[in-house]
Formats: sequence, C-alpha cells, structure tokens
Amino acid sequence: MKQELFTLTGMSCSACAARVHKAVSEVAGVQDVSVNLLKNSMIVHFEERAISAEAIVQAVARAGYGATRCAAAASGKPPLPSSGDGEAGMLLRRFISSLGFTLCLCYVASGNMLGLPLPACLSGREHLLPLALTQLLLTLPVMIINGRLYRNGVHALRTGAPNMDSLIALGSGAALFSGIYALYGMAFALGAHDAVSAAQLGQHLYFESAAMIPTLITLGKFFEARAKGKTSDALARLAALAPQTATVRRDGKEDIIPREDVRTGDLVVVRAGESLPVDGVVLEGRGLLDESSLTGESMPQEKTAGSHVTGATINTAGYFVMRATRVGKDTTLAQIIALVDEATSTKAPIARLADTISGIFVPTVILIAVGTAACWLLLGRTPAFALEMAISVLVISCPCALGLATPTAIMVGAGRGAAFGILFKSASAMENAGRIETVVLDKTGTVTAGQPVVTDILPAAGISPEALLRVAASLEQRSEHPLAAAIMKAAALHDISSEHVEQFFQIPGAGIGGMLHGERIIAGNAALLHAEGVENTLEQTGIQLAEAGKTALYCARNGILLGVLAVSDPVREDSAQAVATLQSMGLDVLMLTGDTARTAEAVRRQTGIDRVIADVLPQDKEREIRKLQEAGQHVAMIGDGINDAPALARADAGIAIGTGTDIAVESADLVLMKSSLLDAATAMQLSRAVLRTIRQNLFWAFFYNSVGIPVAAGMFSSWGIQLSPAIAAAAMSFSSFSVVSNALRLRLFVPRHTGDTVRHRQHDEIATRSQPMKKIISIQGMNCGHCTSSVEKALRALDGVRNATADLLKKQAVVELEHDMDNSILEKAVVDAGFTVTGIR
Repeated sequence: MKQELFTLTGMSCSACAARVHKAVSEVAGVQDVSVNLLKNSMIVHFEERAISAEAIVQAVARAGYGATRCAAAASGKPPLPSSGDGEAGMLLRRFISSLGFTLCLCYVASGNMLGLPLPACLSGREHLLPLALTQLLLTLPVMIINGRLYRNGVHALRTGAPNMDSLIALGSGAALFSGIYALYGMAFALGAHDAVSAAQLGQHLYFESAAMIPTLITLGKFFEARAKGKTSDALARLAALAPQTATVRRDGKEDIIPREDVRTGDLVVVRAGESLPVDGVVLEGRGLLDESSLTGESMPQEKTAGSHVTGATINTAGYFVMRATRVGKDTTLAQIIALVDEATSTKAPIARLADTISGIFVPTVILIAVGTAACWLLLGRTPAFALEMAISVLVISCPCALGLATPTAIMVGAGRGAAFGILFKSASAMENAGRIETVVLDKTGTVTAGQPVVTDILPAAGISPEALLRVAASLEQRSEHPLAAAIMKAAALHDISSEHVEQFFQIPGAGIGGMLHGERIIAGNAALLHAEGVENTLEQTGIQLAEAGKTALYCARNGILLGVLAVSDPVREDSAQAVATLQSMGLDVLMLTGDTARTAEAVRRQTGIDRVIADVLPQDKEREIRKLQEAGQHVAMIGDGINDAPALARADAGIAIGTGTDIAVESADLVLMKSSLLDAATAMQLSRAVLRTIRQNLFWAFFYNSVGIPVAAGMFSSWGIQLSPAIAAAAMSFSSFSVVSNALRLRLFVPRHTGDTVRHRQHDEIATRSQPMKKIISIQGMNCGHCTSSVEKALRALDGVRNATADLLKKQAVVELEHDMDNSILEKAVVDAGFTVTGIR
C-alpha cells in the first residue's frame, strides 16, 4: 500500500471536493481518498502494483480539475504549510479594481432616482438608451476582471460537476443577459417612440446586480483566503525555526553551507545564540539549549558530550561540536511538520454528513432556483420578479461553509496542539480524543519518572548519612541490580566516593555483601538481615517505606545495622495535578501496571487515581481496554513502553509519551512531546474545543442555508422580507468568512488545569518533606570543573544546606536549604573557597 500527496487546482467549494473524491475513489486500486478543500490537497492510499500516480492525476483531470504530486513529497522534504497571502493579495487587487467600476455603475444607475448630478447626456427620458449602454460598459470590466470565476463555473457545468462558481456564474450571468434583453427592448420601444415602455424596461436592467455579485463574492473570498492563511500560522512559525545555513567542520576547516546540504555524520559547530540545523549528538563542548519551541519546556537544558540534541532548538550559551545523526526529512522538526500536515489533510468522521450533502448541494440549488422562478410565474408575478428571486437563490446558497466547517477547525487545532508539544496523527485521532470518557494510565514512565532514585537516607543511631551511603555505594558499584544505579547516582550527588570491596558475594533475592577494610558489610532486604543475625531496629520504618511503594535497602557492618535507604520510581511532579484535571473533566482515571499491588496502591494514594489494576501482563492490558470498550466506554490509553503498544493500538485514543519507545509512539494516535502527563489533559481539552467549534460551524452552515434559501426565494415577501441579488451575495460571502473566523478562535485556546499545584496524597509521613528553599548565588572566578566542585563542597558543608549545584556556564550556584539562612553565611563559604560573590537572590 502506497500513500501519495497531491496538490489540487480548480476547487472552489465542497462540491468540487466531493466531485474529486468520487472520481478518484472509483479508480481501481485506490483504497482510500482524503480531499482537503482548505489546503487544496489530497492524500490517496492505493495499490502501487495496480495503479500509478499518473492514473490518479488523469482521473482528477477527467473530473474537471488539476492534480500534481506534491513537490515536497516527491523530493523527500517535509511538506511546509503554505500561506494564503499570495491568493489574498490577488483577490484584493481584483476587488479594488471591481469596486471602482461597481461604484461608478451604482452612481450612474441610481443617479436620476436619487437626484444626484449626472452629465446631461445621461439625464432625462431622451437619454435612456445612452444611460443603459453606459451601465453595460461599466458592468463588462467587472466581469472581465473576475473572469476566472466565470470560467471555473462554466467549466464545472460543462463537466457535469456544478460548484459554487457555477451558482455565481449562473446568477450574475442571468442578471447580465436579463439587462441586455431589457436594453434591446428599450431600443425597440424608443424606435417605436414608446418612451413609457422604454422607461419601464430601464427599471429592470439588473446591471448593478450583475456587477455587485462578483464584486462582493471576491471581497468574501479575500477575507476567507486571509483567514485561511492564518490557520497554519503556528506551523509556519515552527517551520521557520530551523536556520537556513549550518557551520560544518570538514577536513579541519569550517564552512558555512545550506542546511539542506548537511549529511549524516557531518561535524556541525554550534555557537552561542545559534539554532541547531539538524539533530545529532554532542561530541565536545557544552551548551544550554532552549527547547521551548519544540517541547514547551521553559528552562534551558544543559548539554554536554554524549547528549542528544534536536534541530531548531537554540543554543543560548556555550559552544559545542555535534555529529549530525538525522538530517533533512528525518529530523525531529521535519517529522513534526509532516505529522501535523498529514493530520490536517485527513478528514474527521464528523465531516461525513457535510461531505454527503455537499455532493448534491449545487444541483439541488439549481433546481430550487428554477422551481422558484416557475412558481412565481405561475402565481402571476412578472418575469422580472421571478428572475430576481431565482438569481437570489443561486447567489445566496453557500456550499463553501459546509466544506470549510471541519477542515478549518482541524487545521487550527492541530497547529495549536503543535505549539503545546501535542502531535495528533490524524483528524479522527483529534475527534476520538474529544469523546473520551475513561483514561487508562500505565505506571512506569507515565505516572512515574521511570528512573529509580534514592528518596530517603535513614541512618541508625550514631551513624552519619554519609557513612551509610558510602557503604551502600561501595557494595552497589559491583552490582548489576536496577537499584544499583540509583545508589551510585545519590553518592555522586553528595560527593561521596565508593571504596573497593573484597570478597564480594551476591545472594539472589536477598542482597549483596563483601569485606571493606577487614569488616563484613552487607546490603539487602529484611530477610538478609535475619539470615545474618542482625537486629533490625528499623523494621517498622521499612514496613512504612514498603507501604509507600518504596524498596527498603538495609545496610549492616559486622552484624550491626547502619541504616536503611529507600529507593523508588518517583511520581512525576505534575501527575497528581494531571489526574485531578482529568477527573474535573468528568473522566474516570484508571492505572494498569505490572508492578505489585502494594506499589500500585502507594502510587494511587499519591496521585488520587480512581482505581488501579496491578500484576497485569502486556496482553492483559489490551484485554482490560477491550473490556471497558465492550461496556460502552470511549477509552484513552496513555503509555510509553513496548508492553503498552497493544493497549495503545486497541484504545479509541492511544496517547504515547514522547520519550517512550519507538513502537509505543508508532502504535499511538497522538504523541506528547514534553512527556508530561498534564499534556494529556490539555490534548483532550483542545480536542473537545475543536469538536465544539466544528459543531458550531456545521450548525451555522446548515442554519444559514436552511433559512437563507427560503428567504431568497421570496417565501416571506408578503411580509415585506425580500432579498435583492446584491444583498444575497453579501450574505453568502459573510457565511464562509464567519465559519473560518469562528475556527480561528481556537488560536486563543488556553488549557485549564486544576490548581497551580496539587498536594500529593501521601499516606505515610516518612516521605512527606517540605519543599526546600532555593537561593541562587552569582559567582565570579569559576573556570573549570574543579572550581565548581570546590564551590559545591564548601556550600554542602554548611549546616542546613540540603544540596548545592554549581553551573560553570551560568557562573552561579543553586543552593537548596532546609530552612532560611542568612546570605552572609553563604557568601563567606564561597569566599573562603577562593571565589567572589556578586549577588544572591
């Protein structure tokens, strides 16, 4: 199965889109077609062995339209959003030119009636014929200026696929030929010296309607094109983030080349203030990257050797050399643009009704117009009145509003989602996300960070935390257990070095041990302590830690307990707030996990999740999703691992965490680039807003046509309610413009999250800690890694300092305090270490 993107020409309304869809769908070998009126594009899925892209182009041509393969797709480059500025500029010029002639025409046509001054050659009954000829001469330039509208309309009629342009061409053309017919009648009447008949015919020329209709339609198309151009602004700004050039190091020399010429494996040099041209890995140097444009993360992220970096992010400080790993269409930015472009090119299921109606709309309107004229003639009204009503019906009908109702909202919504770091893979994914009733969460890497850390260091009486951590690190440095990395990271954070352990041994399911300085040390669970004959004075503490979902690691030396370390996969900072936000939206929140029931229950208490199901195998996750769906629920699954892929694929809306595995991202319907669970709530709120806008647009489109056509047909003329063709044209233009403008309101969408902070519902008091106070010290004199280590060591030695981190690039140190501390104490510690303090905040 092959997917191909085509650019279409000649479409002017949803009837055109329906015609193209039908023509391509009937080609043998075509599996699926999605025509986008807003973007003048078409995505076709077809069997490459059975049909070629050229055959699809020919099918579109037979339907009366043009199609070409998208140049971006053919070249392998990502499709970029196009602006409506070019089309809008052309329409504005057409409108201004048309308006000049139309205003002159209206002045001439109404001058005698309104008592306006006119040249003598155009005043009085004796000059009726020159007056009529002048109106004709002022009308023809307007029709020539807008000749494209008439050519498209007539061509569509000839191919048996009438569209909106056909309605305008018929209405305006009927008014023109009616005026010409009346002009000939005037000439014959004046030739017969019948001035009265000539004057009566002069009141039904309709030249002003023939000119006013295309003028107002062009104005409406201008506003529509300008509004449509704004629907992709967010994506256009994203596409503009990537620099046009890149500095590469080849053969020891630096050259500036176009971004497109960067090849995989090239060494790219990035200086402070520059944007990264491609994705890659840092080889040397360091920098602070502003990734807010792609992930929404406001704080710059430090990158050093080995760090993966993403194109279009900005290096705010520092200098580094990176190796290009993904270039061209393979970069993260290109994939985001391509993904959003594809999403906005597909159709949501909610649009099917509008598409069905659009296919028969224009022929139905033509029949109604003919029927309107016939009915008024049968009722004894004059041919002029019947013609005026028929023209009004043709002109006021608006298939465009139906065709634009859905794609405009989808495009603006997808662009707004991209701005928040939320990528919808299709329009149906957006619609499904807006209908969710139950949210199912994976635990590890979704609700939790996915990386175990040491959360508690609880030494026994007479033992310092440093001594406890040193013993644990000395043993764990030789262990391959998943918790070993967390212990070693904690030791490095506290500047504690491990020591060499001799006679290292490991007891599966219990712990590890060895000899350190001639003393027997062990680290493991309570069972290991019991087997070694160590009195566990912290047994109750260990039970409380276990109830909180933490793993207790006891350490002992020569049969004496040193203390206990707690290791856990911590709940993400925003998980509790995300769960509360989802619940405030009326959603049921469940958690599926392969972990034990005790751990799952601890996470549930911290986050407020409604229900948890523990000890679940991957295939069981998919089964649980299916059970919820069979109960009539619309279900969203949020996960990040390979084991989540079946459940993500089964769910009505599969949501993948951006840092998850490739298979999870592939199986999902939308991706959260920031890896924040709170963005799942944002995605559902945005989807609901998009659905609400689509419903409003469809209601307005149906309501407008349901009311406008009967009024234009003169059904309420006995009550004095009647529309002239000119007013009908203005109403038609306003209808399309209003639909697009309503969709543009989505650009103002702002997510609503329950509270700025949500307290974790922590049942045990051991893990309940007050948030540390932070102070930032600006320091001069730090020039290398040894300098930063000296500053950190000096600050950490102070009583009341929980942690200190020095940043060489920012020339500052961030100090976490257990309680408030006088700035002079902090300053003295830094100065005593040999550095200068320039400020503390």
